[in-house]
Amino acid sequence: MKDEIFSAVALRYPEWADAPYISAKAKGSVAERLVKIAEEHDVPVVENAEMANVLSLQSVGSFIPEETYSAIATIFAFIMDLEKARS
Repeated sequence: MKDEIFSAVALRYPEWADAPYISAKAKGSVAERLVKIAEEHDVPVVENAEMANVLSLQSVGSFIPEETYSAIATIFAFIMDLEKARS
């Protein structure tokens, strides 16, 4: 069985955008560094290997695929709840 390579995908959802878009993506040690940088800057990190693998097939700068809207909305809602609890 082939070991899965760690993937990381960064999303942004500015007010002007119709949907979240992929602002960065990486695999392997670069993905691990991307996560570490996010954590160092208090950027929320959600671990979801399946979603990262799906989104990593898209290009940086592209909107997330429509079939991922519901799952991504759930993730964003979770992050918003965490941020509310912190304040």
